[in-house]
Amino acid sequence: MKITFLLLTADAMGGTERAILTQADHLARRHTVEVISVYRTSDEGFFQADERVRMRYLVDLTGPAPRPIRPTSLDDEAYAALYRSPSRLMPTRWEKQGSRLADLEIDRALRSLDTDVLVSSSPALMAMATTLAPPSVVTVHQEHRPSQLRGGTGEPLFQFAPRLDALVVLTDRTRDWFVDTFASSCPRIEVIQNSIPDGFRPRSTLRNPVVSVAGRMVPEKRIDHAIRAFRTVADTYPEWTLRIFGDGPLLGEMRGLAADLGLSDNVQVLGPTNRMVEEWSKTSIALLSSRDGEALPLVLLEAFAAGVPAVAYDIQTGPAEIITHGANGYLVSSGDIDGLADAMMKLVADDQLRQDFGDSALRAAEDYRIDPIMHRWEQLYADLIAGRAEGEQARADRLAAWIGRTGGAGFAPAAPRPAHVTSGLDVATVEERIQETVAGLVRSGGRLSVVRDNLTPADAAHENFTAVTDLLWRHGISYWVARDHGVRYRVVVAPEHRDAVFAAFAEEFSAAPFYAETLTTGAKVTAVTLAACLTSESQAAEAIGLRLFRPVVSSSRTLRYGPALGCDVEFWTPSQDGSALVATRPTLIGPSVPVAAMTPATLTVRGREHPTIEPFTHRLVSDLDFPVDVVYTWVDGDDPQWRAAKDRVLTELGREPLAAADGSARFRDRDELRYSLRSIDMYAPWVRNIYVVTAGQTPTWLDTDHPRVSVVDHRELFGGRGTLPTFNSHAIESQLHHIDGLAEHFIYFNDDFFLGRPIRPTLFFDQTGLAKFFLSPTPIPMLDVTAEDDYNFSAAKNNRQLIRSAFGRTLTHGLLHAPYAMTRSVANDLDRQFTDDVKLTASSQLRSHSDVSVASSLHHYVGYLTGRSVPGSIRMSYVNTGEPSEHPQLTQIMTTRSYDSFCLNDTHHGHLDAAEQGRIVMTFLESYFPVASQFERGSVRNRAR
Repeated sequence: MKITFLLLTADAMGGTERAILTQADHLARRHTVEVISVYRTSDEGFFQADERVRMRYLVDLTGPAPRPIRPTSLDDEAYAALYRSPSRLMPTRWEKQGSRLADLEIDRALRSLDTDVLVSSSPALMAMATTLAPPSVVTVHQEHRPSQLRGGTGEPLFQFAPRLDALVVLTDRTRDWFVDTFASSCPRIEVIQNSIPDGFRPRSTLRNPVVSVAGRMVPEKRIDHAIRAFRTVADTYPEWTLRIFGDGPLLGEMRGLAADLGLSDNVQVLGPTNRMVEEWSKTSIALLSSRDGEALPLVLLEAFAAGVPAVAYDIQTGPAEIITHGANGYLVSSGDIDGLADAMMKLVADDQLRQDFGDSALRAAEDYRIDPIMHRWEQLYADLIAGRAEGEQARADRLAAWIGRTGGAGFAPAAPRPAHVTSGLDVATVEERIQETVAGLVRSGGRLSVVRDNLTPADAAHENFTAVTDLLWRHGISYWVARDHGVRYRVVVAPEHRDAVFAAFAEEFSAAPFYAETLTTGAKVTAVTLAACLTSESQAAEAIGLRLFRPVVSSSRTLRYGPALGCDVEFWTPSQDGSALVATRPTLIGPSVPVAAMTPATLTVRGREHPTIEPFTHRLVSDLDFPVDVVYTWVDGDDPQWRAAKDRVLTELGREPLAAADGSARFRDRDELRYSLRSIDMYAPWVRNIYVVTAGQTPTWLDTDHPRVSVVDHRELFGGRGTLPTFNSHAIESQLHHIDGLAEHFIYFNDDFFLGRPIRPTLFFDQTGLAKFFLSPTPIPMLDVTAEDDYNFSAAKNNRQLIRSAFGRTLTHGLLHAPYAMTRSVANDLDRQFTDDVKLTASSQLRSHSDVSVASSLHHYVGYLTGRSVPGSIRMSYVNTGEPSEHPQLTQIMTTRSYDSFCLNDTHHGHLDAAEQGRIVMTFLESYFPVASQFERGSVRNRAR
């Protein structure tokens, strides 16, 4: 076979380079192997390749100017200019080192490639391989990072992965994510781990008082955590040393940190070395403090091969696949520096424990021997070559299905992956028993899950809470509820009942799909296992709390409920003097509660009384308990009657539709309102009433008989003010506060605004009733209104003039395109203070350069300058759905679900045709909000109300 590997910098020090060159060396014994490196960055590679491996560099960066390696007649200046030019094939968000020069050389090299198999090593290079290589070449991508955690660098996966013949990942969790994400469009996918290079490896005696860290000096590695944790070790065991190997931009900073902490004699920051095999033999403990982003760290494999036990953060992938907690190392909750120190101290203090762990590490390293792993690679390549003809047809079908489903512009409908791997003895066996007992379960996110399409986050949290409290009641275990502002419930049990709780969980959930996270101080998660396996989970022995949850997934597999909605069972411990109980994490009334204040009381949760203590029944200063309503403006731009009315107004005013102000994009209805209401139902159950303002139109699916929904016609809204019919959003927004029965505090939503996760009303108002506004980084040009201005900018400039004349202040920025928190009292004051301007805006049937924008600016600045509004902060995202380059942001929104709000704006500036936009938007919205709300006529939630 002819096998070609494609790397960005084959001569660099890095885990990907190490893994690829190890494979190349081994394969070159029986096959023709070539490594193509886009760049040469040094005269000598950090890792030396076997002489049988052909190394081909494309662009030389070692000289005075970047130049192609191939012969060329152009001068340095020409190539320097190309190198400075941004890549057109690999955008910066895909690959920071891309350049126009690299584009040209990659294109030339791949189009003329003579090989059987082309193996890419990053998503950006995968895009090049799948689009530039000859059709007869089999393409394989090796994913050396957890794909589910990639940001911009992962975008090519969502556009080009279906074009691959095979995709190889390092862990089961990443494989599961790909299968969940791509479904039938997923190429052949294999899990093949990194291997430990063959050759002699001296074993550590584990007697040297040395802890070693190996990794790049970059923020992702959190070397500062290792240094800070080691300070605790050095204080008790000053003879021990921390040795840090690696290079990078933070090298000097880490040396400075060690000196600042007084650890100059105990911490050695040594720089890079290509002799880590020898260094591990001098080490007694390996330390890994990386944040999420490791896939299967080679440094841990190499440490294990030397018989060195490890301490590592339990991040999403990597350490937990290698380390067996309590057997050959310790896994510590990510970010817990004290936990790292405690784990190291256990191994430092106990020589025999260290030896036992080292023996276990050496045995675990056997699973990563190179011969059996490379046999799997060879078998994969042979299979793909043998099925090359069929592979081309399958590839075309996968791609067609993917484009049909997502538009092919980088959007992928997928749920976020769980943060922790399920562990514990006999988990697989118990899961099989549960599947045999409970019908309809599916595996999603690596866990057995119930399929439900009618459950909101608040419902899921309450079901978990009910499961816990019913269990405790049946077993006669006393509990009380600690009221909390979050969606998750908290139940407190006396620590003397801890074992009884564990036993009750194991018994009651022996054949039920309930899982439990073990918690330590601060409710940090140390492990997750089946509730039935709690008693055998190694981390459970030190847990001071549990988080019980039943995984739930939608039938689309794009919405997943897990531990974020679990019920916390906390075993509060007495303070040192016994006068208080210390909570697992801070409560609404403090981190501890005086015993003398713990008078029994009751708390009503969804109509059912539960025991609590008297302080949690008080109306707290931190409680926000005034009513908050939501107002929408909505139009069906496809309605013939509405369109005819608009045409009459345009004719009467002698105007032609303008691309910006009156373009069809502003009035196009893709059912966004339906999904925005779903977001309210899912993520803001505290909203009192919802008002939908329309021009005599009503969505057919909307239940207008619902007690919380009111449809408000423009005639009712304007009440004789302004001029109707109106097609001017500024005019409509100027009248919203006149809605009869509207609460003093309300939030104005455009129908393309969506909530993205459970939120509290304090995102929009503080507890005293002050409204919060969210400033945009986009400035309003410091110029007068011109005829060329977009209407949103002209309105903002008019607002600026009013603010300047009334308050002597000049506004410089607009507000984010996110839900607007408003009060009726401020809006009424605007009517009085700026009567003529508000009347003129209300009378403009079409958007005009004389308009003011009440809802999106004027209200908030006047409120701020009169002490009734305050700046707030919101995590939001804005996507122009007509711009294909922004579609990858849809995937980021979907796969993280970490935004408070997002806006899908169908602007007139889009480059995508309306039909394709509609398909992508509908796919995204149905994937993000698969639970039909109680406001939709005939839905399950609607019928159940």
